[in-house]
Amino acid sequence: MKQKPDLSFWKLWNLSFGFFGVQIAYALQSANISRIFATLGADPHNLSYFWILPPLMGILVQPIVGTLSDKTWTRFGRRIPYLFVGAAVAVAVMCLLPNAGSLGLTVSAAMMFGLIALMFLDTSINMAMQPFKMLVGDMVNEKQKAKAYSIQSFLCNAGSVMGYVFPFLFTLLGISNVAAEGVVPDSVIWSFYIGAAILILCVIYTTSKVREWPPEEYREYNPVAEGNESSANWFALLKNAPSTFWKVGLVQFFCWAAFMYMWTYTNGTIADTVWGTTDVASAGYQSAGNWVGILFAVQAIGSVVWAAVLPQIKNMKVAYMLSLVMGGIGFAMVPFIHNQYLLFVPFVLIGCAWAAMLAMPFALVTNALQGYGHMGAYLGLFNGTICVPQIAAAALGGFVLKLVGSTQSNMMIVAGVLLVVGALCVTFIKEKK
Repeated sequence: MKQKPDLSFWKLWNLSFGFFGVQIAYALQSANISRIFATLGADPHNLSYFWILPPLMGILVQPIVGTLSDKTWTRFGRRIPYLFVGAAVAVAVMCLLPNAGSLGLTVSAAMMFGLIALMFLDTSINMAMQPFKMLVGDMVNEKQKAKAYSIQSFLCNAGSVMGYVFPFLFTLLGISNVAAEGVVPDSVIWSFYIGAAILILCVIYTTSKVREWPPEEYREYNPVAEGNESSANWFALLKNAPSTFWKVGLVQFFCWAAFMYMWTYTNGTIADTVWGTTDVASAGYQSAGNWVGILFAVQAIGSVVWAAVLPQIKNMKVAYMLSLVMGGIGFAMVPFIHNQYLLFVPFVLIGCAWAAMLAMPFALVTNALQGYGHMGAYLGLFNGTICVPQIAAAALGGFVLKLVGSTQSNMMIVAGVLLVVGALCVTFIKEKK
């Protein structure tokens, strides 16, 4: 088997550049879904249930995309066709979702329309997102893999910054940030429109710049024959997965449950602790919604900076643990800060955890999977360690909220505890050198 060649910085960049556009779409979803459904009329205790669909679609879609793309060979490549189709569907749905309250529907019908649109949006985002991780696994050697995933993390967070600040920026430009009861403000609607346009342009760039290896060349660099690749059985793959796959998955469980609660309850938390309102129709609540986007952008900037630091820490496990503990401290600080600008501090710390979550698990797992084959299928299955904890956290969100006094800000403390537990679980991982 031939050694995969070193790739120039710009080739590594091009492999992941489309992720920038995909992440804008993901950022718009994660920062605005609670705001959209609360505006449509959802009760805070039911808010987390709307978040079950995104990870549920992820756990269904990504293993299928991974397995099918392992067996796909076209003149456009094996991963890129799925990337392009997913992005095209995402663009269409991004133009529909924020208009759920503007179609003259009843409250229940508007929420049902929003749920269906959200289901298609997350399905398409997952379909577009997974091929980028697979491209790195396919084409990047072990020496450069951490660097490749760090570039991917940088682009991911840079895209997040843009997606998060759109509603705030468009409000500054004079687009209305308030609307009739049950209607999503124009500032959010236009954010989704512009995000959709950037997404398709970024994906077109990657598909035009990246040339995937044809079957013969692929087999020269990867140890498993095509016949073996096509016979993947998910249960057999999971049974034979390396222990690192499961141990990293345990860490993932606590980390992604923590971030699910952040996405679900930050809007209500900031509206209450900084703006002093829980009225979703008020200008204060919508202003808090814009500021949540700014805070998430600060988190993303912190992630960009920390992603550049992570490769300099020689011990990957130490870097992973340190990042998660910093994020846990950040979450615990949020309920006690009532100045909107001082909130930048905890969200920078949360960004450090996010950077590690995007880079470290895939570097650890893809290193452990060398020689196992079925890289796409395994990474699709590994997505379950992202989706399952989100589904569990979303399903239990209303119950946990009642346990902590029905105060949304207390859910930030819950998130902090979960991240610290995740950091402790990193000690179980045995890193493959």
